[in-house]
Amino acid sequence: MSNATAKSLQESLRLKLDYDQLTNCMRCGFCLPACPTFKETGVEAESPRGRISLMKATVDGLMEPNVRFEEQMGHCLGCRACEPACPADVKYGQLIEQARDAIEDHTKQHRVWVKGVRKLVFRQLFPHQNRMRLLGKGLRLYQKSGAQTIVRKTGVVGLFSKQMSAMERILPDATGNGVIDQLGTRIPAIGEKVGTVGMFRGCLMDVLFTETNRKTVQLLAKAGFDVVIPEAQNCCGALHAHSGEMDQARQLARHNIRAFQDAGVDYIVSNAGGCGAILVEYDHLLHEDDQWHEQAKWFASRVKDISTILLEKGRPLPFAEGPGVRITYQDSCHLRNVMKAGESPRKLLKQLPNTTFVEMKDAGSCCGSAGIYNLTEPDMANTILDRKMDHAKSTEAHYIVTSNPGCLLQMKLGIDKHAAGMNMQAVHIVDFLYERV
Repeated sequence: MSNATAKSLQESLRLKLDYDQLTNCMRCGFCLPACPTFKETGVEAESPRGRISLMKATVDGLMEPNVRFEEQMGHCLGCRACEPACPADVKYGQLIEQARDAIEDHTKQHRVWVKGVRKLVFRQLFPHQNRMRLLGKGLRLYQKSGAQTIVRKTGVVGLFSKQMSAMERILPDATGNGVIDQLGTRIPAIGEKVGTVGMFRGCLMDVLFTETNRKTVQLLAKAGFDVVIPEAQNCCGALHAHSGEMDQARQLARHNIRAFQDAGVDYIVSNAGGCGAILVEYDHLLHEDDQWHEQAKWFASRVKDISTILLEKGRPLPFAEGPGVRITYQDSCHLRNVMKAGESPRKLLKQLPNTTFVEMKDAGSCCGSAGIYNLTEPDMANTILDRKMDHAKSTEAHYIVTSNPGCLLQMKLGIDKHAAGMNMQAVHIVDFLYERV
């Protein structure tokens, strides 16, 4: 990194980092045992305390940011397990996003093709639902035409990345027909109505997990909710915010707020922990936007995870007797640490008849998915996953249940790598509940 670039990045960090949050950190170290990267390496700079120290030293002019500084900010999974552990309530998640936003404006580390891919994905693909549907149709054609079989036999994907090849193996069936195509935009409650909810369908959720979206709507209807799916909604902006594309994340947030306000809903329901975590923080995302801040507060106050709203607001679901199974639960980091809803899925699962719930050791620790982290930092992601699967296998569960699509794919990858001979499956909580209603 040239001196000019370092100076420019340093000034950008001064402008974007919340200095009050930097000084709130007491360096007590309570975050250390909660941090996945510190637990694996034991390196201070790989901890929240260490990264905050680097940020503050840069802003205070004690050091200039360099390539190593960029790498440390990139190594963070963004799981935010440090926040519940912090006695000073430091908003670490906001700091790491602010740092990455500044870095993204100045980095020279991206290759030309990486910049092109980022621009395509973050600006031309994810914000546009019609383009995501085209992506889904393309993936479905790839899966059903025989091309997937040829690619797997020839090992073409592995030439680019072993991790990409592994992820391709566990990719679910895609579709170009999302939940609105299947059910429409308004689905009435079954029986007595208890409220009206807006469903956040997501972008990848509606392409790769359309059946989970459909079952989410049907569970909500069975629980007494009229369900509205605003067609105008778009990507939540989580991947953008985590990757330093904050302006784009704010633009997406404004669009979603308008869409759900126009829908006139009591609550906004998410079935993906990663999406829900940024939706519930739209008020922070737009806290400097005088025109949108109050509307963002309205939006954020109404966001609920599917498990929470079923448990707290809906009519009890009529769960049926089924064959006895043993299950465990892998937390979505953002559902647990940001939405504070880690107990709702467990309470629902424990209501199921003929189901033995076994708590997994360190279930609240990150699985290594973290958005696209398992693709950008595969070595660390796989190390974390290996440890996670040791704990998962020790439960002897038939099902690993989770509440986030990224976690679900990561646990499927873990089973493929470490438990292929065991009677074990990974499943989204909505799919698991739906089959037992």
